[in-house]
Amino acid sequence: MRVNKALVVVVDADAIIAQMNPNDIHHKKASAISQYLIENSAQVIYPVTAVVEATTHIQRVLGSTASAYGIAVLMSGIDALVAEVNKQTMTMAIEYFGPKTSKKNTLFDCIVAAVAREHGADAIFSFDKFYTKKGFKLVEDFAW
Repeated sequence: MRVNKALVVVVDADAIIAQMNPNDIHHKKASAISQYLIENSAQVIYPVTAVVEATTHIQRVLGSTASAYGIAVLMSGIDALVAEVNKQTMTMAIEYFGPKTSKKNTLFDCIVAAVAREHGADAIFSFDKFYTKKGFKLVEDFAW
């Protein structure tokens, strides 16, 4: 980790969903991690694709258009650091993606990894072990 600099964390869609859904198996842990990041003044980065993926899941699977809308509004606010995805990010994401990639590890996940690499993130806020297999740390691995 950096000395005298804020912890840099990139957030995946599963963490966004877990924080807002009290029925999610990771809800308590996600809430605790979120509090940890606040208390440690972490720089939290939301890839725009993770926001879109999370709001789509919340709207379609969880059936809450109001919650999806609320998250979209929150993320468009001036306090949220939302990372854009450009051609360079996409090209980098392809390095984590391939024809034999598990169907559970989507291009969305690969974009999160690419954004983490672009920003020199210390960790990814996710419960998906895909990231550790790709050499990243998860916040939960060192926050507790």
